[in-house]
Amino acid sequence: MATTKRGIVLMNLGSPDSTRVKDVRRYLNEFLMDERVIDMPYLKRLLLVKGIIVPFRAPKSAHAYSTIWTKEGSPLMVISKQLQEALQKQVTEPVALAMRYGAPAPWTAYDELLEKEPGLEEVVLVPLYPHYAMSSYETAVEYAKEAHKKGKYSFKLTIIPPFYDNALFLEALADSIKPYLQQPYDQIIFSYHGIPERHVQKTDPSGTHCLKAADCCNVSNEAHKFCYRHQILVTTKKVAEMLNIPAQKYSYAFQSRLGRDEWLKPYTAQRLTELPGEGIKKLLIVCPAFVSDCLETVEEIAIQGKESFMQAGGESFTLIPCLNVHPMWVKALAGWVREY
Repeated sequence: MATTKRGIVLMNLGSPDSTRVKDVRRYLNEFLMDERVIDMPYLKRLLLVKGIIVPFRAPKSAHAYSTIWTKEGSPLMVISKQLQEALQKQVTEPVALAMRYGAPAPWTAYDELLEKEPGLEEVVLVPLYPHYAMSSYETAVEYAKEAHKKGKYSFKLTIIPPFYDNALFLEALADSIKPYLQQPYDQIIFSYHGIPERHVQKTDPSGTHCLKAADCCNVSNEAHKFCYRHQILVTTKKVAEMLNIPAQKYSYAFQSRLGRDEWLKPYTAQRLTELPGEGIKKLLIVCPAFVSDCLETVEEIAIQGKESFMQAGGESFTLIPCLNVHPMWVKALAGWVREY
């Protein structure tokens, strides 16, 4: 029986080409002009992003990137390439890399696969976002689908869904955390990328459940398939149970807030200044919304977050690395590709 000629695309967020302000500005413009990131009418978004946010934010972001940049490039790009190489060693299908913002674009990845596998019949797209959010998973998928349609590619595009409750993902995440639990700690925070509350409500098919019904995340509903808050709670609870972490020794929070709108709470930055006063002096922190270390983990948490916590009276602060190229994570990806 003939086998289907397949290829794999790993799709991550993206990164500026360099730490120069002009490159960071170009990246921020593409990122923040995405209607699924800042969901407002085009002209209003244009004025806000290009007239206010980016001119103010680009120099600061460029400096932040310069504190984590390596000889090989940004951590996210370097680690994504390492993951591509690690996965390629475990599968027979060619593996390409794409980014939602910046290079390489999805069509670049598609063309690369076609060169390696003439007659390509199917591409398995793996959005590297564990949880569903319109500003992460959804926008990446729609961008990849648009590139597939515009390029008039003949191969089938198969998309792997969010894997927040997938056993292999949870096992890999738990295994990456486990060694750090051997050191003395008062609490471990699961810090997830934040999103505006209105995004949660926008992705609710019923329009009546998310952030409206009592205890909405714990009451079974079709909205949970698209609910970021519900999904991060599931990840947190299941990993804590797998590691036998007592309820009083773990919590969750949301980082990377932008603007003045109400975002999902509690806010990581605020909690880091409050915890020492509550007797939490030895802190572990992990960022499960990211599978690759990046600006939001290495700079925002390990540098800025640590400084805030220690200045507030903390004694020790340890950032647990993202999954990156953890063997169990690579094995999970290989398993999903075979399954799909």
